[in-house]
Amino acid sequence: MEVPLKTQKETFSSLLEKARNGELLAMVTAYDYTGASIADEAGVDMLLVGDSLGMVILGHENTLGVTVNDMIYHSKAVVRARKKAFVITDMPFLSYQTGWQDAMRNAGRILAEGGADAVKLEGGRHIAKIIKKLVKNGIPVMGHLGLTPQSSSILNSRLQGDTAKSAWEIYQDAIALQEAGVFSVVLEKIPAELAFDISDHLEIPTIGIGSGNGCDGQVLVFHDLLGIYQEKTFKFVKQYANLKSLCKEAIYAYVNEVKTCAFPSKEHSWNMAADEWQNYNNIKSQEKKV
Repeated sequence: MEVPLKTQKETFSSLLEKARNGELLAMVTAYDYTGASIADEAGVDMLLVGDSLGMVILGHENTLGVTVNDMIYHSKAVVRARKKAFVITDMPFLSYQTGWQDAMRNAGRILAEGGADAVKLEGGRHIAKIIKKLVKNGIPVMGHLGLTPQSSSILNSRLQGDTAKSAWEIYQDAIALQEAGVFSVVLEKIPAELAFDISDHLEIPTIGIGSGNGCDGQVLVFHDLLGIYQEKTFKFVKQYANLKSLCKEAIYAYVNEVKTCAFPSKEHSWNMAADEWQNYNNIKSQEKKV
């Protein structure tokens, strides 16, 4: 099915309306102008500037070293690329957990300097008061429950909510986030049944990643779905292409042609007009005599 062309920029209100009308939402995590431009032109509803750039772009082992300045820098690039998609930026580790004043200042910078439309925070009831403060002061917030990468060292990246007690905790967190004013919530790596039940009871859209198809939308990382970043593979990632292999083949061919003098050829080069080349040699000869 061909994706219909968008006619206007998305807002959190238009996203909510789509979800209420039964339209599933597509979000892609992108970190730069080129990737964001491709995803935007392909018709995604939302672009997420994820703190996963710590691993994918910066080569860190996790997201913990990512700073607010990093997020602002990459948000600027993504915002310059988008024409229609709604841009959400992750608030990195310790940019909001230390209190609502810090959260307000850092979220304000991400919106004012980075140009994002909204911010995303990880956590449930324990950060609900902070979220409520942000929303009350005009900052749109997306929530994030289940596997939260900023806490992955504690959660061990395993499936979350796979017991009755832990599932109930996540359900209560989802309700608390909605009451705090989030316009949407990401559900990461929780059982499909739980994700469906939460989505069915919330009035705001849920965006799933590794949580089955019962959510109101899905998110994948640009580099994952295109098979560019292959350092770690997850069960919930579907590769729609293997661009890493294609890129390696192309660069191998380039290296080989450089070393064999096959590139650049005449079609990739310019030549001076014959008379100008002659004049150049005349000037060169005269200068040597002097």
